[in-house]
Amino acid sequence: MGQERPNDEERPESRDLGVYGCSPPHSPRLGPTRFSVFSGDPNPKQTIKRCKRKRIQACNDQRTATTAIGVMAILGFFCLVNWFMLSRLHEGRVWLRRGLSNNPKLVSAQNEERQKYEKPKRKYNGTYGRMLSLAAHALAENKLEPKDLWQEPKEQASAWKPCADQRSWTPDDGKNGYIMVTANGGINQQRVAVCNIVVVARLLNAALVIPKFMLSDVWTDASQFGDIYQEEHFMEYLSPDIRIVKELPKELQYLDLEEIGSVVKDIEVMKEAKPDFYMTHILPILLKNRVIHFVGFGNRLAFDPLPFELQRLRCRCNFHALNFVPRIQETAALLVRRLRDSGSYVAPLDLHLLGPKSASLILDKKSDSPVQEEAASSSKYLALHLRFEIDMVAHSLCYFGGGETEQKELDSYRQKHFPSLSTLTKKKKFRSADVLRTEGLCPLTPEEAVLMLAALGFNRETRVFVAGANIYGGSKRLAVLTSLYPNLVTKEKLLTESELQPFKNFSSQLAALDFIACAAADAFAMTDSGSQLSSLVSGYRIYYGGGKMPTIRPNKRRLSDILLKNSTIEWNVFERRVRKAIRQTKHVFARPNGRSVYRYPRCKECMCHA
Repeated sequence: MGQERPNDEERPESRDLGVYGCSPPHSPRLGPTRFSVFSGDPNPKQTIKRCKRKRIQACNDQRTATTAIGVMAILGFFCLVNWFMLSRLHEGRVWLRRGLSNNPKLVSAQNEERQKYEKPKRKYNGTYGRMLSLAAHALAENKLEPKDLWQEPKEQASAWKPCADQRSWTPDDGKNGYIMVTANGGINQQRVAVCNIVVVARLLNAALVIPKFMLSDVWTDASQFGDIYQEEHFMEYLSPDIRIVKELPKELQYLDLEEIGSVVKDIEVMKEAKPDFYMTHILPILLKNRVIHFVGFGNRLAFDPLPFELQRLRCRCNFHALNFVPRIQETAALLVRRLRDSGSYVAPLDLHLLGPKSASLILDKKSDSPVQEEAASSSKYLALHLRFEIDMVAHSLCYFGGGETEQKELDSYRQKHFPSLSTLTKKKKFRSADVLRTEGLCPLTPEEAVLMLAALGFNRETRVFVAGANIYGGSKRLAVLTSLYPNLVTKEKLLTESELQPFKNFSSQLAALDFIACAAADAFAMTDSGSQLSSLVSGYRIYYGGGKMPTIRPNKRRLSDILLKNSTIEWNVFERRVRKAIRQTKHVFARPNGRSVYRYPRCKECMCHA
């Protein structure tokens, strides 16, 4: 009989092969058997060696895992000890702080020691005597003005052309009902409200009743839409877009709109509400009652997201449909003529601001006034919107160097005109005036504005037109401007009493004269970027300026940082830093998402890029 083959348990080299990888133990296929090493294997010795190598590798893996676990355990132990020690140290600090609090002398000494090494914070005191003296010496040198002072980056700016007048839709019939609006604020806030409600009317397929303006206790002007803008032109120009009527139909005139729920106040509409809000909440009321009345309507429509044609309609309303009435245009033409020293030319922007008839008055020498005898020889002029009226000063919560008298006066104004803000300041802790200033949230004072102009290089003989009524601080504060720029003028100085008489007690109509004089200027400087007038003027100059109408937009945060060094900074350093800060704001760029098309019209909806 032949010799009997030993079984697997008697063969040491055949043990545990299933575990170490000759074949996976839980494979769906047939696992290893005692015959798998030899049966059908052409090279059994190589197979045994391979399995041994796998066994050794598995042992090494086990050792590595054990080592890693040990290291993690040691680290965990150290972390636990560290946490325990830190907690004890914290308890010691609390105990020490309690002990120090009972000893004021130790606390005071500790604070004094710390203050020795801390960098002292500069505080604003409202005085610029040293800097104004340096500016006067610099202007007395009569240096040549920088070449780009009266220019925009022309090549980039001139590539944008107005095209908001182009339409690609059919008129709406306004069949869903009628929209009424009573806009609040001053003339510029009202202008924004009018263009926003035009878009809402188109969105809801509603007819728009000629807007009304709310009487404000701040502006105290009873002017209505037809006192400032040409109604017929407004209705006719926008007729391909929406239906506009002068009044409600008779069957709707006697409805109690508040009783039927058709009055929508500004507090009921979120700021910059999206179109969906109007479609969801306003349209059902309109369809039910056939009429809706927005009261206090302002910036209640978002800039983005908004369909292309609706955004273009917004631009079309602002830049094309709202023309001032002839009475304002004619007086403004006289103002611009005298600012340019007896006219001398008609700028392209003049036709859009004044219309052909009134623009021709700029060249009419018969319109000269005795006031013109003091005119400067240069025909160029700079317009400065000095947004420093008491309402702006009080609302900013900033400090302007007037001491306790100023604080009491502004507190009293807030209580009367901004009661909710006044109440809030007593209940809630606001940022300090110094913090607001360093963050660029305070309007520039007349002193800061004139220092900026001098640093930019405008020479002493520059004709400067100051827009804005009733500067806080009065003639005393304006004297700072005239001491450096003697050719500083206002509309009150250039127009005669009889020419100004029709506009007395109508602040919105006087503001319209300022708007035109600023928009037509060879250069325009704003002092507060949040001002509606400055925003609308700068946008108008971009839209119609053809790259030839520069606007100075100071970055107030950077300017504040420079001005806080007024007691030590040298004039040449101040000049260089101011010019660099302003140069960075002159870059030509398309409208950022979510920003106003009235201020930044360089976008595909308003302007076409060549």
